[in-house]
Amino acid sequence: MSRSDSERVSAGPAEAAARPDRIDSASPATEAGSGIAAEPPTSGADDAESVETIVHVLRHGEVHNPRGILYGRLPGFGLSVAGRAQAGAVARSLADHDIALVIASPLQRAQETAEPIAGRHGLTVRTDENLIEAGNTFEGLRVSVGDGALRKPRHWWKLRDPFTPSWGEPYLQIAHRMLAAVNKARVVSTGHEAVLVSHQLPVWTLRRFLQGQRLWHDPRSRQCGLASLTSLVYRGDTLVDIVYSEPAGGSDPTVHGA
Repeated sequence: MSRSDSERVSAGPAEAAARPDRIDSASPATEAGSGIAAEPPTSGADDAESVETIVHVLRHGEVHNPRGILYGRLPGFGLSVAGRAQAGAVARSLADHDIALVIASPLQRAQETAEPIAGRHGLTVRTDENLIEAGNTFEGLRVSVGDGALRKPRHWWKLRDPFTPSWGEPYLQIAHRMLAAVNKARVVSTGHEAVLVSHQLPVWTLRRFLQGQRLWHDPRSRQCGLASLTSLVYRGDTLVDIVYSEPAGGSDPTVHGA
């Protein structure tokens, strides 16, 4: 991924842990009193810690959603024509990358977003339930501000706790399952790159968790456009960088079909 076309994001506490003191290899230490340069120690563990692995967490493309409902985990919501174009754009942007693994949420829109990426690298799309969309009690309803379910008093009780939240899957549970999916993919693709296709809220929750930020937030502030990549860069087991990019162009996260 070209860093000039993407935005680097602080990786939070994990990044600081990835910066050990360095020893100048051009000035080797000498054994006491011998005047003979000591050979630098080598170990498989040191080599493993220097290996770079990148896990690209990809939000799916635009969905065909003419009724403008919150589709959540409902079946039958595939990509729109624009969404398929977005998936193709991401596949082209990753064509020269060392992609060794492509995994997607079981939902149709995620599988369809993953297919062109896997195809370019001769891979089969794997499925991980941990990448699925967040559960939501408003699933199947219109929830735009000013219309739909939010105008009906019978639904207001569901909004009593925005911090957990009360209307859906707990943010912390989302973060933990997403991190489990990332860690599994990182181990399988060590030294290479992996693509994990998920959904806006799970991707954004994962990023906030990794950056040490509170998980409840204003949905309008999410930096997670359609078909966007949140790329997690690891050196060994340590997260050293988070890079956000939009290879398919920007999008408004508040628009239906996103």
